[in-house]
Amino acid sequence: MTTALRPGHVHPVQIHFEDLDAMGVVHNARYVLLLERALAGYWAERGWAFDPTQPHFAEIFFVVREFSVTYHAPINTVGAAAVHFWVEHVGTTSVVYGFRVLSADHGVVHAEGRRVQVKLDLATLRPSPISPALRESLHPLLLTPDPRD
Repeated sequence: MTTALRPGHVHPVQIHFEDLDAMGVVHNARYVLLLERALAGYWAERGWAFDPTQPHFAEIFFVVREFSVTYHAPINTVGAAAVHFWVEHVGTTSVVYGFRVLSADHGVVHAEGRRVQVKLDLATLRPSPISPALRESLHPLLLTPDPRD
């Protein structure tokens, strides 16, 4: 299966030896980590690092509500890969990401899925609104433009 790139961002990731299972392929649970590595790298490069000592940390305190993955072709080696991700929807308190785990040359889709995350208030651990600044930072990743813009 090959892929045409949609809007969003493609971020390089590394497959490490510990990502492989006993059969020598990337363990299914590691695809969650591959997306995490890509998202963390992307947001850190844009000044939104996941660092609790930073003043903006409260703006990016999200938890995962839903995660689904469909696997297409196993990854059976360590080394370079890529994660293509985009934002399908930004709600008042939630963000829905779509993603694909790709070969390093982007020619093979190894897996694809969806992740829903909810912004929480640090003090109450209840859903809280996404700030205008973060909403603006999400805009380049939107699959389709927000009709409110």
